[in-house]
Amino acid sequence: MPNKLPIQRLSTHVPGLDKLLGGGIPEYSFNIIAGSPGSGKTTLAHQMMFAMAKPDNPILFFTVVGEPSLKMLRYQQQFSFFDSDKLNRSIRFVNLTDDLIKGAYSSVLTRINKEMENFQPKIVMIDSFCSIADITEKTGNNESDFRIFMYQLGQQLIAWQTTCFVIGEYTVSDEQSTALLTVADGILWLSQNLHHNSVVRKIRVIKMRGQDHVPGLHTFRINEAGLKILPRAVLPSELVGQSAIRSFSSGQRLSMGVVGLDEMMGGGLPAGYSLLLAGPSGSGKTIMATEFLAEGVRRGEPGVIAAFEKSPRQLLSNKLHALLKDESIGIIDTHALDLSIDETLYDLISMIEKMSAKRVVIDSLSGFEMALAPEFREDYRESLYRMISVLTAKGVSVLMTSEVEDRYTDLRFSSYGNAFLADAIILHRYVEIAGTLKRAMSVVKVRGSAHSKDIRLFDIDGDDIKLGAKLEIYEGIFSGRPTTPYKGDFVLGVAE
Repeated sequence: MPNKLPIQRLSTHVPGLDKLLGGGIPEYSFNIIAGSPGSGKTTLAHQMMFAMAKPDNPILFFTVVGEPSLKMLRYQQQFSFFDSDKLNRSIRFVNLTDDLIKGAYSSVLTRINKEMENFQPKIVMIDSFCSIADITEKTGNNESDFRIFMYQLGQQLIAWQTTCFVIGEYTVSDEQSTALLTVADGILWLSQNLHHNSVVRKIRVIKMRGQDHVPGLHTFRINEAGLKILPRAVLPSELVGQSAIRSFSSGQRLSMGVVGLDEMMGGGLPAGYSLLLAGPSGSGKTIMATEFLAEGVRRGEPGVIAAFEKSPRQLLSNKLHALLKDESIGIIDTHALDLSIDETLYDLISMIEKMSAKRVVIDSLSGFEMALAPEFREDYRESLYRMISVLTAKGVSVLMTSEVEDRYTDLRFSSYGNAFLADAIILHRYVEIAGTLKRAMSVVKVRGSAHSKDIRLFDIDGDDIKLGAKLEIYEGIFSGRPTTPYKGDFVLGVAE
């Protein structure tokens, strides 16, 4: 069998986009950047252009009827990727409006060919290509003329060995775009959707010939640096269901940092496990989470905390304030509005890799959900499952806190049934003993491991958690009350 002809991939230099495309843009390919007005098409094209343009990789940018080049550049120079030194050196703008208004496609092709011969570009961009189709109708040309023009243009670009990007306001149902979509090697579709009071931008790779791109809709943001793509978190199929098995089989356990709790869990938290710490408000969940991180630092296991309910100033104990100065703990402040789970995971993984972190705390799941844009709350559980799976597959141990209402009569671990995410569960609760409200905890499960079934009292002493005595339940009554026990009359007692 003959060897495969290798295809070089060009990096777009747009954060997250190369991963989405399957490694970059294939060289000499014909690509479409399509979408609704204001979705970021031109900004994406300019961001790639200024990053890719070099003296040995010149780029020719054709404008067609749309915004004049000077007006377009006036706004694009607000982005940090803009580099005026590259204009007319590595980047050249050419306006084709006059040639198109004359109505002769042959003159347009001649002009394009002349400019390419003079500038010798490696990459060609045309914005907006849909304007050509609009003029086709106004100048009396028909659809077949437009198809012939596209075919001839494509052949011309291939002859010049260029990589081409066509930018336009296309929709899938647009009949005029059908021919263009057919001949394209790659299609990127950008959109922005209004959901309640939130605007969410998404990108989709409809096709990318010759390489395995990431399917589905992916969130992106536009900031002063341009577009930032946030590919959906997807666990590789070969790792599904395997991360916890591999981690537990290694035998490595992580200390929780609370004296006595490791023994209750059968030796600590297995590395790579997800732990759900559930309990009512004020029961000590955040303090235990910070103990978990502080213990990791003491053992040379850096950690990261994502705070969704409190600001970093409110969240941190004196212990972690000191650890921050040593950069042993990373903190992600998630108080920006309209988050997506993929954006959060992107930031988490970036910090995990930067710090070589072994422990992650998410405080809390209920606060996390409230921080999401309304559109992302609809698939919250499925997205959260993907996020936890990706983190644990990387060998990171994840502690999640969950706010639950203490009803005394039923046992719940989260408001929305998120307990299925956890390999281990610790439950905090309040109990009333002799007219005093006490805190108690129990280990509900540690997958694949024996653990204590005891319910233990605990106190909070400053930044420390102190485990106390075991609770026992006696059927009957305390002295001083009638000696005849009533059905269902139980009281809590403290074991000696």
